[in-house]
Amino acid sequence: MTRLAKSWLPFAALAAIAVFVQRILPTAHLTQITMSLYYAIVVMGLCLVMGYAGQVSMGHGAFFAIGGYTTAVLTTYNFAPWKQSGWAGLLRQLHVLVLKEDLYGGELLTTTPWTAFVVAMLLTFVAAHLIGYPALRLKGHYLAMATLGFGLIVHKLVLGSTLTGSADGITAVPPWNLGLGLVVSGKRVVRVQNYYIAVVLVLLLLLVLRNLVQSRVGRAFQAIHNREAAANAMGINTSAFKLKAFVASALLAALAGVFFTHYAGGISPSEAGAIKSVRYLALAAASGMANLWGAAVVSTAINFGSLRGWFGSLDQAVFGALLILIISLAPEGPLKPAGLWLQRALGWLVPTRPAAPFPTAPATPGAAPRAGE
Repeated sequence: MTRLAKSWLPFAALAAIAVFVQRILPTAHLTQITMSLYYAIVVMGLCLVMGYAGQVSMGHGAFFAIGGYTTAVLTTYNFAPWKQSGWAGLLRQLHVLVLKEDLYGGELLTTTPWTAFVVAMLLTFVAAHLIGYPALRLKGHYLAMATLGFGLIVHKLVLGSTLTGSADGITAVPPWNLGLGLVVSGKRVVRVQNYYIAVVLVLLLLLVLRNLVQSRVGRAFQAIHNREAAANAMGINTSAFKLKAFVASALLAALAGVFFTHYAGGISPSEAGAIKSVRYLALAAASGMANLWGAAVVSTAINFGSLRGWFGSLDQAVFGALLILIISLAPEGPLKPAGLWLQRALGWLVPTRPAAPFPTAPATPGAAPRAGE
């Protein structure tokens, strides 16, 4: 098998598994597994900043909430009282604002989902720089405490603001028309379509992240993770690269938040809670830290079980027990030993041919005979 084929084999295998799962699972189960795939994107971003850049973040639930709440507020807030103003008319001509009817036949002037998505990503980009620039000069538990504090601030803001629905959150978020007949929505008629939208999004992000970690930037991340002082001595701007990894992972969390909110039709303050950030952190550790494939598979499987209510009131206890088992028995993630086992099993099924002996050099005239000749 060529190197190119080997590089694409994991993508083909994951796509085949996704199709198999959709075929065997009832349609009603696709809602929870689609949500789990969006949560997995946050864990993939954490693997980038923790497993490769060696930084600990406990505020990624806040970035998920920034993306989700930004699109929820902009796509549900009614700008109709200002529809006669010049700026509203200009924004309507630019297709930033759209006029439609609400459930009771009234006028509703809201932001288009694409505009809300762009605003959410820009807001996350600015927030990640404002938090990351001073916080990433800290190390160890100080950085974790700084990002945790940021997450607590965001949680209190969304919980105490009427604009974000306070404790009730925001509902009635409209579907997001991606084009080409694809709509991000939780309606039953597009449930299978949305499952594959989430699968394709995860696969695309895995491709981007794989290429990133194998590039010059990825090698700089790994150098910082292994020996930051040595990386500085080699001329790597460690502060700049750590900030890049942090911002990239924050954008991934916000991206997941936008898709999740449009799919679920709303968002609640629990998505910004500290428990969510700790859960993402634990899932990244259970996936093998620097194992992007493990982040996609392990986090999806565990979150799916939680969302289906398989563990009931013991959900947090079961989650903690699974985390301890994975870290104790497979610290590099369960996918690596599973892959080694599969490789050995294939070796037993298809025995390898013995290597051909090296040809002996012909004897030169006048040379002394070797032993056995």
